Amino acid sequence: MKHQEIYTVAFRRKREGKTDYRARLRLLKSGKPRLVVRRSLQHVYTQLTVYHPQGDRVLVSANSKELQKQYGYKLHGKNLCSAYLVGFLLGKKALDNKIQEAVLDMGLAASTKGSRIYAVVQGSLDAGLKIPSGKEILPSPERVLGKHIQQHLEHARGNQFAQYRKTGLKPEDIPKHIVEVKNKIQGGK
Repeated sequence: MKHQEIYTVAFRRKREGKTDYRARLRLLKSGKPRLVVRRSLQHVYTQLTVYHPQGDRVLVSANSKELQKQYGYKLHGKNLCSAYLVGFLLGKKALDNKIQEAVLDMGLAASTKGSRIYAVVQGSLDAGLKIPSGKEILPSPERVLGKHIQQHLEHARGNQFAQYRKTGLKPEDIPKHIVEVKNKIQGGK
């Protein structure tokens, strides 16, 4: 059995499992800005980026830290409600910068119906940004308003939701709080 003499090393980011270059090429061929959604342990980060030969350029960005500091958002920065509001904030910023449409860049995240990534898309769509997506994969309006968190808080015992209780929000006030933050974003503070 003959062995190959020439071995081609794959790109570093492909070897490390950080980039799917086939998917990235398909997104870049669209010619539209990419809505990049990433999560950390505490926050949701979004950016609208465009390709440039020296490196991608960020046109607009938003994250859940910004929600908490500038708009008074009191809940956790990584839940579905905060993802929706971050998407809404990004959509408003994009429209202010004359960006009308984008395509979703999920990276290597799994595509799960109603996930935080699709909550960001839902928020951007509600702000007026055009993103190709199916309605069946987006989260329900009840989840976007935090009614699932409200139900969990009402039935929780012990210290399970201690961080939520420290904010001073009553479980029944969570949907109202989310609407208030959305209105602040809509009004520009």
